[in-house]
Amino acid sequence: MPAKIPATLLSNLLSSPGKGEKSFVRQYIEIILSEKIPILCINQETGKKRLMPFKVLYDNNELFWQQGGAWKYYISGEDYKKVKEIFVSTGFVPGEWDTENLKLVKPAESPLPSKPEPASSASQSDDEDLEELEVEVGYGRDYETIIQMNNKEKIVHMFRQKQRLNELLALKTKDTHAITETLVDTTKDAALINHAAMEEAMILADDEAKRFTQEFVDSTHEMVKLQTQLIAEDVLSNEMMNTLVKKSNGTIVQHMTRVYLNGISFLAFYNKLVTTSSAIQKLRIAFSDKYRHFYKEFLPHISHDDVDLERVFLGGMRAISPEMLSKWAVGFLIHDIGKASAIEYHEGESNYDRVKVTEHVKAGYKSVMTKTTYPMEASLITGYHHEYYGDSDGYGYFRAYLQQYKKQNPSAKQDFIITYDLEPMLDYQALAYFPAKVLEIVDVYDSLTDPCRIYHKALSSDDALALMRKEFIENKRKLDIILFDIFIDFVNQKLRK
Repeated sequence: MPAKIPATLLSNLLSSPGKGEKSFVRQYIEIILSEKIPILCINQETGKKRLMPFKVLYDNNELFWQQGGAWKYYISGEDYKKVKEIFVSTGFVPGEWDTENLKLVKPAESPLPSKPEPASSASQSDDEDLEELEVEVGYGRDYETIIQMNNKEKIVHMFRQKQRLNELLALKTKDTHAITETLVDTTKDAALINHAAMEEAMILADDEAKRFTQEFVDSTHEMVKLQTQLIAEDVLSNEMMNTLVKKSNGTIVQHMTRVYLNGISFLAFYNKLVTTSSAIQKLRIAFSDKYRHFYKEFLPHISHDDVDLERVFLGGMRAISPEMLSKWAVGFLIHDIGKASAIEYHEGESNYDRVKVTEHVKAGYKSVMTKTTYPMEASLITGYHHEYYGDSDGYGYFRAYLQQYKKQNPSAKQDFIITYDLEPMLDYQALAYFPAKVLEIVDVYDSLTDPCRIYHKALSSDDALALMRKEFIENKRKLDIILFDIFIDFVNQKLRK
């Protein structure tokens, strides 16, 4: 067996010791881009490892390998060798580069000396053996284990996870650590198994797919009910976030797990708030001065004085029943079920591919609607959780449906902002669906505070909330202002324990 070639720091290849070297660095970059060479990113503080396309990192920051911070960037030994060989074959001539055809189109008058191999003892000490590293990418290593199971094994695995939850619920004395561990494990596995089942179901006819996924749907419902009972007992704290970071090993499933558990916890917090305090009365008193101007923009046909709390929340603010909470929780769990493993969550804005990113909402909505028997509530959450009150930055199915409805009914108006129920949403009486607006807030907050972000340093809770208020409420009307204010109380009282 041939000897393995160790990986090396990307900065060793893309350093510029001399004037002429800058042209060579550019050629190295063009070769890496054209060959679509991946970069191994290792966080020196957390040990997290992620394999990322060079283009994604480069488009976000053209000198990302030089930036400080915890992340270091490596290129595999084989890819390093490949880049050097292609570079040598061009004749060492700097000039304008034809990426598609991999050749120079405007060579300089005379070639410059070749770039020396980076072989200093200092740089070699940073080399890594890629084959010894467990690289996290997409849905993570656990997903590889899940997809190797047959359907019976997946169902048995979910049954065992439900047993763990039942055992914890039966205990008189609650072990917060054990509950945290179990919630993380059961959520992660349920999300991965559902995604794997959906992948198989997509090649089946709709009726056949629904029969195929039925056991997974039933098992997921049972698991979610048990999880919501545990979370309702007020155990979620900052320990949960720390555990999630350590245990989740795929960037997408990590996000799905955090959002799901924080989403359910927020709904439980909301329920206690509206049933055990005078919160609603306080909101009603503050409404005129603090909130009316925000909502009036959405209801221009309603007189100023008639825009009140009951106009914002159709039927008035109320607690969520256990049955409804369970249905919404399922939607939270599978909200990113259509996301491909190649899509990183909230990529850098300069590399933002709207078509690629919005596709996961469309794919998720269609697959849940046509290939499973999950409730309509879960489907709408999947398809509507990036609507942003119709802002141009948002995307999803409801705005398209609403636009079509208005064409057919030119005089129709939406007289309410948010509905808890399906019927007013399907009849276009309201502009937004309550659980989808909740999920938007939790989703954005998670992306801003994600401790494993490569593109930017994770924001603190305070900085994330300040940015959300400025960019998603004040500058643009994307998130709901009342739900956001309640979410701030949730963060202060629960996530900071």
